[in-house]
Amino acid sequence: MRNTYLQEVYNLAAKDRNVLSLVADNGMIVYDDFRRDFPGQYFNFGISEGHMINAAAGMASCGKIPFAYTIGAFLAYRSFEFIRLDVCLQKLNVKIAGIGAGMSYGCLGPTHHATEDLAVLRVLPNLTLLSPATAKEMKRLVNYAYELEGPVYIRLGNNLKQELYTEEMEVIPGKGTVLREGADIVVFSTGDITYHVMEAAKRLEKDGIGACVASMHTIKPFDKNFVAEAGRKYRQIFTVEEHSVIGGLGGAVAEVLAESGCSAKLKRIGLNDVYAYGYGSQEQVRSANGLDAEGIYQTIKKCVSS
Repeated sequence: MRNTYLQEVYNLAAKDRNVLSLVADNGMIVYDDFRRDFPGQYFNFGISEGHMINAAAGMASCGKIPFAYTIGAFLAYRSFEFIRLDVCLQKLNVKIAGIGAGMSYGCLGPTHHATEDLAVLRVLPNLTLLSPATAKEMKRLVNYAYELEGPVYIRLGNNLKQELYTEEMEVIPGKGTVLREGADIVVFSTGDITYHVMEAAKRLEKDGIGACVASMHTIKPFDKNFVAEAGRKYRQIFTVEEHSVIGGLGGAVAEVLAESGCSAKLKRIGLNDVYAYGYGSQEQVRSANGLDAEGIYQTIKKCVSS
């Protein structure tokens, strides 16, 4: 998905000279084409994420459309005050792209994990939060961010092995998307862990459990009607995220169910008030924390059977 993001920003910059790419001493190689073709639209701020966001705010106030790109953990946590005061309070047209969603940087540990970013940023007024699960979602949402006047945070995961959308399926910003139908339970997911949710759903089907899988690519504004309707239709609801269950997708779904008076049973699957355990590749860390396809399958199966 990172490559899709970079290509779409390149395409936007080619047609609109107001589109700028800002980086914080990362993405040097992946931005080679952009630097070569649009040198006047590329700015490297070094390891100074807060200054990058501050400068992006200034550029936006002059009519530019800056896309500020770096590791998500450093944006959401280290640069929080700049995002809050310089971008969101002023309602400036800054697009913030955080690479390394979830435990993408598994070998570097919790210092580089973006497993609380949605919770931290979801509270900020005026900020749109996008968390694409596939390349098709990424392509549509990057262009949506460009079209939208105001602050946007885009959560970037790794490139996926396969597309989860069929050709005829549409990505509608602000609306949940049903990727797989199922009659027994519904699983809400966000980000590239959705691939593992789809694999888990295949295993559940073999056990006679029909799982509807929905991609929640827009975390804010949240599709409350979509969730509330699911709460009336299904007796059991699950959320899966490569993120803390506190404040992220699970928290958003819980809020909707509570306020709509739904009696459906909810199970949030993610990091439960802990930092991710273990080091290694992203897949190894997912497995160690029960967030690979097998772990998700076992957790859901146990809940449905109980």
